[in-house]
Amino acid sequence: MSSYDAHFKVWRGDVKGGGLQDFKVEVNDGEVVLDIIHRLQATQAPDLAVRWNCKAGKCGSCSAEINGRPRLLCMTRMSVFTREETITVTPLRAFPVVRDLVTDVGFNYTKAREVPAFVPPEGLGPGEYRMMQEDVDRSQEFRKCIECFLCQDTCHVVRDHEENKTAFAGPRFLMRVAELDMHPLDAAAESGLDRKKAAQDEHGLGYCNITKCCTEVCPEGIKITDNALIPLKERAVDRKYDPLVWLGDKIRRRSS
Repeated sequence: MSSYDAHFKVWRGDVKGGGLQDFKVEVNDGEVVLDIIHRLQATQAPDLAVRWNCKAGKCGSCSAEINGRPRLLCMTRMSVFTREETITVTPLRAFPVVRDLVTDVGFNYTKAREVPAFVPPEGLGPGEYRMMQEDVDRSQEFRKCIECFLCQDTCHVVRDHEENKTAFAGPRFLMRVAELDMHPLDAAAESGLDRKKAAQDEHGLGYCNITKCCTEVCPEGIKITDNALIPLKERAVDRKYDPLVWLGDKIRRRSS
């Protein structure tokens, strides 16, 4: 097994401020960036804070930015960098720092609670739901999300404009709205909930300008933009500007 010493710059600090700290650390064949962070904790910086859990790319805990790109520490192999390259590890920029590489991602859980849940169809009990396999496959892609929030972090609407956070759910939760809106058994409309209108008016769908940066950083390879956000935008626009829908709304307002 060959090894070498790599040059790392790791952000150290807390909510009051901080900066990059230089480290020389041993790297062995087959290791990932999280291995190196653990070695730093074991040998040079025992108080370095980092969030992680499964080390298998399935829990989403170890999200950070490596050389400015949102990544999972446990899924970024050291072999993608040259031995001469300086590797910079910083916390997710879109969210407040707690300490070192740990950020407060509470914004995402707030947004999750704002998305109304699946509405079961009336008259059907557990075990009685039936769907076409095509519809199952269509939404199954979105179920692969591990909630690492890399898409939320890289979305410039969230990342560069703090004031947008109150009105914008971000790609992860707009994807959830899109999944529910295309679900053939979701009875939201029958209960009075228009998911397309809610996406536009309550979750900030119009803020998204489909740059596909969210898709590019998704470790699960979910086509967030192409398969969720763009179709949701199309359905929302169709609903808003459909002359028959407009006429029906006008008739209802006049009769009320």
